[in-house]
Amino acid sequence: MPKLEAYRDVVGAQTLEELRTLARYLEGKSVLHVNSTAVGGGVAEILNRMVPLLCELGLVATWDVIKGGEAFYAATKRFHNALHDDAQEAMPEDYQVYEETIEQNFARLRLDAQIVFIHDPQPAALVKKRRDSNNHWIWRCHIDVSRPHPQVWDFFKPYVERYDACVFSAPAFARQLSIPQVLISPSIDPLSDKNRELDRTEVTAVLDRLGIPTDKPLVTQVSRFDRLKDPLGVIEAFQMAKPYVNARLLLVGGSADDDPEGAQVLAEVRELAQDDPDILILSLPPTSHVEINAIQRASSVILQKSLREGFGLTVAEALWKGKPVIASAVGGIPLQITHQHSGILVHSIDGAAYWIRQLLRDPEYARRLGENGREHIRQNFLLTRHLRDYLLLFLSLDHPGEDWIHL
Repeated sequence: MPKLEAYRDVVGAQTLEELRTLARYLEGKSVLHVNSTAVGGGVAEILNRMVPLLCELGLVATWDVIKGGEAFYAATKRFHNALHDDAQEAMPEDYQVYEETIEQNFARLRLDAQIVFIHDPQPAALVKKRRDSNNHWIWRCHIDVSRPHPQVWDFFKPYVERYDACVFSAPAFARQLSIPQVLISPSIDPLSDKNRELDRTEVTAVLDRLGIPTDKPLVTQVSRFDRLKDPLGVIEAFQMAKPYVNARLLLVGGSADDDPEGAQVLAEVRELAQDDPDILILSLPPTSHVEINAIQRASSVILQKSLREGFGLTVAEALWKGKPVIASAVGGIPLQITHQHSGILVHSIDGAAYWIRQLLRDPEYARRLGENGREHIRQNFLLTRHLRDYLLLFLSLDHPGEDWIHL
């Protein structure tokens, strides 16, 4: 793992000094992060990089993962979709298996850190273990719950309001709650295998190994095979654009331990694309970070045509590589893209098809979009900014109700 000093050339010396100054006031404080999967998805990737840096800065940071069976992950997937305003409803037995699994995790999790940092709905009910106010509890919601299914939100809201604060990724995600809400956007690590610089030889070697031809421009979407990422809509948009451009579509995804729907969605994608030789579908393990990096760098256009989105870190990853991105104007994506300046925002399949044609036909404009996008990510969505926000949040917990904290 890179040490903090390794980020100096990317973010500057002043940023590193600010982090070290803030951390001096938190030295020795214990922080436990808990989420639902150790691999796969943006939360696990962030924690994998964030926890070692917190330790380097002098905090006692740890990370644990709740355990559950197939029924639990099926239930939490339905909760996830329902909180995203999906028409799917949770079933009565889902609530029961959720509560039972949370109870089983109490026996194996030590929740006595000075700060207990719970990520997303899957482990949210762990706050039932809270017995007093000797430690602080934070709930970090990485998904868009602005229009949740009422029944599911009514189930989770009492748990959420037992926390000291909750963290959302975008202003639009906020809810009416009795506890403080904090805006902290997620981030990417510019030095991770998924985002570090790769030379042309490394990129070519990865593409050759994966059997990805480069005789045509690549239009790529990198996302889990999830209905909310709309891979079927991506195929439709590409096929609408295809008569006007000579390109290939590459759909790259995988699965995570807490997403049981992935295999079914992948099968549907393959069935829809089977008659088109210019559509390539690649299912990769969740640890394929260098492969994703190389694929994005080899692509001419990156898509993220989500129907609903939390923050959409795949957009930040592509922009960081200087790539023109066409993405749906949902979730946290509009925070990352200013339309026609640092990327393209769309609202439909027709819109996505139109901009695929435009960017492939005008590579100079596509290049400018990519350059602007990279600078926007450098200024706002790198790991060091995320780390600073967390340190400030931790400091604020010891000063409830204060508008100013004097260090």
